[in-house]
Amino acid sequence: MNELSLDLIIHPGETIKEVLDDRNMNQEELAIRTGFTPKHVSEVVNGKKGISPAFAKSLEYVFGMPASFWLNLQNIYDEEIIKYQEQNEIEKEEFDIVKKLKGLIEYAEKLGILEKTKNKTSQVIEIRKLCNVNNLTYINKLPNTQAVFRKSQAIDTNFYVLYVWMRICEINATKVDINQKYDEQKLLQSLDKIKKCMFFDLNEAVEKLTSIFADCGIIFQIIKNFPGAPIQGFIKKTNEQIILSMTIRRSFADEFWFTLFHEIGHLIDGDIIFMPYIDYENTKSAMEDKADNFAKNILINEDDYEKFISKEKITAKDIIEFAKKEKVEPFIVVGRIQKECNDYTLFSKLKRRYKWE
Repeated sequence: MNELSLDLIIHPGETIKEVLDDRNMNQEELAIRTGFTPKHVSEVVNGKKGISPAFAKSLEYVFGMPASFWLNLQNIYDEEIIKYQEQNEIEKEEFDIVKKLKGLIEYAEKLGILEKTKNKTSQVIEIRKLCNVNNLTYINKLPNTQAVFRKSQAIDTNFYVLYVWMRICEINATKVDINQKYDEQKLLQSLDKIKKCMFFDLNEAVEKLTSIFADCGIIFQIIKNFPGAPIQGFIKKTNEQIILSMTIRRSFADEFWFTLFHEIGHLIDGDIIFMPYIDYENTKSAMEDKADNFAKNILINEDDYEKFISKEKITAKDIIEFAKKEKVEPFIVVGRIQKECNDYTLFSKLKRRYKWE
């Protein structure tokens, strides 16, 4: 952004002065010819007042120069004054907010959501546009977002990071063009297809998931996580589609798939009827328990699991065979055993890590 100086911002009154000099006319005569008071003319010529549509029309008659010319000069002046104020009246608190958003800004630039710039003033202005606010400090006063963020219990949660992360999810989703309206029945019918995706290479799995969800009217995306936003997933209903965003906070494959079906559980339970739904990490509630149970039962049949876990001794071979029967990868079974036994060393060789690009 080019820095503006007040010395270089020209009021249209200067142009009137030049035309008056060129025509050997003084302000008093201009007042008579336009029908405006000498005081009004003086204030316009000296930059204390702007050119109104009525005065512009009068100037058209007097100088033979269209009213649109004078109004355009006034518009340019007004815009430059606003830009000058925008660049020079940013509060320190806004610069402090932008400092905390450094990683998010770089990520948004990489996604093409923000223009690349190292200029701090420009960054503040770009983030204002991204968040649809005239001042970044207004974000934490927004009534709709207060309710969404209130349930975060993490002490390291940063309201501004959360909000900007959410906006990145929303804006990035607009790049995806799908015609299908959200169809819950289609989603329910696609659960087995979604489940099968875990057997593919990660990149192929994400590609297939994106296609399956799109067919259900869901824009699926994986968005990078950042300190200050302890989020597992974000769901929002648009006019006709659903945005389903997941983070990559964990590298273990079993956690990714459990979280994915947990988010699907929220969709099917209708947890986003009134507002966007943010799934915070480690948040406890009846709603979260219900989504957890949905994910567990979709991945592994509860009765089958209880029967399997009741064995006196379980081997890695048993897990592989049981996983095959349940049509899941062995790491799903291991993940559940580890969580319920609170021992993350059990059968760890059967676990898999995802390396996110």
